[in-house]
Amino acid sequence: METESEPYVRLATLRQLHQVVADLNTARSLADTLQTVADGIVVGLGYELACVNLVRPDGDLVVAAFAGSAAAEALITGRVGSRPSWERRLSMGEAWGELRFIPHTEGWVLIEDDVPQWHTEGPEPRFEDEWHPSDRLYAPMYASGGGRELLGVISVDRPRNGRRPGAWGQEALQMYASQAAIAISNARLRANMQRALVRLEREQQALRASEESFRQAFEYAPSGMAIAEMGGDQHGRLLRTNDALCRLLGRPASAMRRYSFADLVHPEDVGTLLRTSAEGGRAEIRLGRRDGTYIWVSLRNSVVADTADGPRFLLTHVEDIEDRKRHELQLAHRASHDALTGLPNSAELRARLSSRLCERPHAAYASDIQTLDAAYDGDGEGGFRGDGFDFDAVGGRGYDHHVHTVAPAGDVDDGTKGLAVLFCDLDGFKSINDRFGHQTGDAVLVEVARRLTTGVRDGDTVARLGGDEFVVLADGLGAADAADLAVRLRNAIILPIRVGGRGVRVGASFGIGWASCGMSVEEVLQSADQRMYIEKRSRAKVHRRAG
Repeated sequence: METESEPYVRLATLRQLHQVVADLNTARSLADTLQTVADGIVVGLGYELACVNLVRPDGDLVVAAFAGSAAAEALITGRVGSRPSWERRLSMGEAWGELRFIPHTEGWVLIEDDVPQWHTEGPEPRFEDEWHPSDRLYAPMYASGGGRELLGVISVDRPRNGRRPGAWGQEALQMYASQAAIAISNARLRANMQRALVRLEREQQALRASEESFRQAFEYAPSGMAIAEMGGDQHGRLLRTNDALCRLLGRPASAMRRYSFADLVHPEDVGTLLRTSAEGGRAEIRLGRRDGTYIWVSLRNSVVADTADGPRFLLTHVEDIEDRKRHELQLAHRASHDALTGLPNSAELRARLSSRLCERPHAAYASDIQTLDAAYDGDGEGGFRGDGFDFDAVGGRGYDHHVHTVAPAGDVDDGTKGLAVLFCDLDGFKSINDRFGHQTGDAVLVEVARRLTTGVRDGDTVARLGGDEFVVLADGLGAADAADLAVRLRNAIILPIRVGGRGVRVGASFGIGWASCGMSVEEVLQSADQRMYIEKRSRAKVHRRAG
């Protein structure tokens, strides 16, 4: 069962993974890219050691980069392992998707082959998924396209948590290896194109040869390429596109010459495109296809000088990142949503609630804040600053274009509209688990989640806090509105639920709390929780009297 801290760990790991994947495309050379790949394993994926083995032109693999141990790096960097030995390793052990895991019980036969490796002694594992010092985990890197050309292999060792990676860790490593392969291919392509551009600056004869080299690199590049005009009335217009880009967007080359990237970008990504500088600019945006759909791409710009007058053309490399974006969204959703019901989980609930609450000012600065509040001139610069006093630093963040969250004064509707927090606890759920089993209990939770979601408005949040506890965030309600909503949701929940041919019932107790600026997230949830228990005790007393 997932612990309460695991969603936070996943979110933190996902942020690190997103950063190291982004760093793969910032390296200036192939050597820097290879080292960045190795460093990313250690920094972002939770392993202590990482080795990048790159395929040479003769087919053997050389240790091109290492991270995590200076001693091991000095020992094996530059050493070569034969292709047959590597192919043997990639056919052994357990296949984890594209990954290959060779446990220590099998890996002892590889000690004498010619693949460069490091070996540490250690005790036998104490539990089933503990990492043994002689375990081996490999992530092959393949070139894009249908041929599955092997570019290299990433070797990892010593997970920091001491355990073999689970399904989420395996998927993250596999996705990282896929992005590393793209980065290495791109680095090679950029190196080839840069060499071609250097030759363009030489004599006329070398210019003609380089133009042909550039043409072939442009036309036959596996990813999209475009040349756009710079300056003048036609700034940004696409002058030339290669076949890969035309196939990616489903548009013929003749039609592409009528557009710029600004004409094709998704409306929500226009700002990102405009903020991308021409020289060395990079952006991740969505471009429109001919069929009306959008695809995520990474744009990387280089300026091509036509004459001594200066830059004239913009060379843009367009990489399809749809799969990576889909994986990121899936990982983010799994880290922030409950696996059973699909509702936002506790971490996501707290994040959404926190975004609506500005911080409580420190008590020591209360009088200063009142003085500054009166002096605040509303100049739109994000807060008052003067005499070395930083208003935002003492809790004035709410003044930076923040609409304060307020709450009704009491249970009587005074006309105030606020953010209602409805804490819901199911009554009688434990007896369903005890009588019919957890499978029936899970089905009840899924149906309750559906009824709650159906009963609220678009824009409201229904989250599963854990167990049989749910929380609803509903903005813009008065006290009477919130009470009516609680009644409607309770009436929806208490209807019979059909599970496996039988009808079961659960009750529901609701507590209504209110969020307001100055409160912490925990205070808001605790207030609603306490009101729910008060209601539960009150209803229990009424039930006993009626009995």
